Amino acid sequence: MLLGAVVLLTIILDQLSKAYVVAHLDLYESWMPLDWVEPYFRFTHIRNTGAAFGIFPEGNMIFSIIAVIVSMMIVYYYRQLPSEAWLVRMALGLQLGGALGNLVDRIRQGYVVDFLHLEHWPVSNVADISIVMGVVLLTYEVFREERRMNKQKAEAVNQDNSVDSSEEEALC
Repeated sequence: MLLGAVVLLTIILDQLSKAYVVAHLDLYESWMPLDWVEPYFRFTHIRNTGAAFGIFPEGNMIFSIIAVIVSMMIVYYYRQLPSEAWLVRMALGLQLGGALGNLVDRIRQGYVVDFLHLEHWPVSNVADISIVMGVVLLTYEVFREERRMNKQKAEAVNQDNSVDSSEEEALC
């Protein structure tokens, strides 16, 4: 349920924002209504046939295939998760929604529409941001789980040491 909702919302936001940019900005045109923000951020309409950040510009077909494979892996892994792993579920939903949002562009147009232009950073879109947010959440959850497991191990060691101490005291 969570996966479907996050994926659907991500795809809708991604496709609506791209449609708005295509309808209001010519290719390679930039726009920013706030002059003080423009040196750092603006909306710039570009087409990306490659991977993230425009690398491998002739790889549209291979990246479409990769998106399908990754999407299937996410759905498979999602089904293996316990229901209480909601943050991991959210992260996977964001990643899947982003992958499918860009895949829609690749299939429909042969390229991905990018428009979020942060200075000194490649132009991106809502799908790209969604994928990055999913990776960040997943990384956070992995570190949080690792800390929890280390804490449990430390508590178990402390408990074993206190049992050993109690046995020594009983022998004396």
